[in-house]
Amino acid sequence: MSDTSQSGPRWLTLIGIGEDGPDGLGEEAKRLIAAAPAVFGGARHHELTDALITGERLAWQSPFEKSVEAIVARRGMPVVVLASGDPFLYGVGATLSRRIAAHEMHTIPAPSAFSLAAARLGWPLQETACISLHGRPLDLIRPHLHAGRHILALTSDEKGPQALADLLVANGFAETRLTVLEALGGRRERIRSMMASGFDLNTIDPLNVCAIEIVAGPGARILPYASGLDDALFEHDGQITKREIRAVTISALSPRHGELLWDIGAGSGSVGIEWMLADPSLKAIAIEQAPERAARIARNAVSFGVPQLALIEGTAPVALASLPAPDAIFIGGGGSEAGVMDAAIKALKRGGRLVANAVTLEMEAMLLAEYAARGGLLTKIEIARAAPVGGMSGWRPAMPVTQWRWIKE
Repeated sequence: MSDTSQSGPRWLTLIGIGEDGPDGLGEEAKRLIAAAPAVFGGARHHELTDALITGERLAWQSPFEKSVEAIVARRGMPVVVLASGDPFLYGVGATLSRRIAAHEMHTIPAPSAFSLAAARLGWPLQETACISLHGRPLDLIRPHLHAGRHILALTSDEKGPQALADLLVANGFAETRLTVLEALGGRRERIRSMMASGFDLNTIDPLNVCAIEIVAGPGARILPYASGLDDALFEHDGQITKREIRAVTISALSPRHGELLWDIGAGSGSVGIEWMLADPSLKAIAIEQAPERAARIARNAVSFGVPQLALIEGTAPVALASLPAPDAIFIGGGGSEAGVMDAAIKALKRGGRLVANAVTLEMEAMLLAEYAARGGLLTKIEIARAAPVGGMSGWRPAMPVTQWRWIKE
């Protein structure tokens, strides 16, 4: 904590601690804890380091932001924060780094629960999906459910493993093996395995990681990595951007890391959902005026493992007024309504992409006018599917779609 690089001393020390308590800490970490006037952490962290702490013990407050403010208020004075394992892997370090610069912090990490679990199982971490479901929806695991996939999932409590088993069974992965690793690294460590079907482990420690070896049964709900997912995977009333058109649309929207999409007239939510599935950093807001469709979008978002999809029930352009500026916009329904296109173009960030699809003559006329006035790329997409014609087969054309893609300069 004597390092004075950058603009000042490293006054904040983040120390990762495992279930083995002080036995797993190095001499530097022990010395810093003992010398700190203030030690922040959870009740378990304080208990584990009880013999070392001589300063004030400050427990995490609710909401957590109160504790963040208390830490920031001590800027320049020695402060220690105790964290589980690696503070920067789904930990408090990520939260504090939004308010405190890296040069003000000194971090001594311990092995994460994921590292300990992988070591016990002999799983290469680089080949394993590591997901934190601690305080997060279990549905986040859905995009990772592929045959042969290895997943390490950190749960919230003793009920997490059973809830995961139930989700797996309900989605066609009943023969998947779950290994529950409890209190890793401490005296209470225990490792037990069981199939998702018939899962009945009891007295599970609240501190647990689930190792999941995916086995897909017939009809298992697997979400392919490619865009243009099967329409049958979505709940819809016919108001859906069909899979082939959706694949072209996602390509035209060209998602990039950390971007936000507005899906105006979202229908079933399929475009916003596939946008978010392209990368965990992506965000989307679905705007839909029909209450029953809005409810359907919310259900689809959960079933596709993107429950964080934001949903605005309202009519554009009024519903767009207070939304954060988007990096990309898709207009699939209601685009021909007065003011919608102008509001979308005005809100779009510079360099952002707008993609609008038309199946009606009225919407197509608007896109032709926008293309004539602003340029961009105009594409006609025509799809035909084989269908019975008497005792034989023939091509049955779907309604053609006119797509306009424009980049705001």
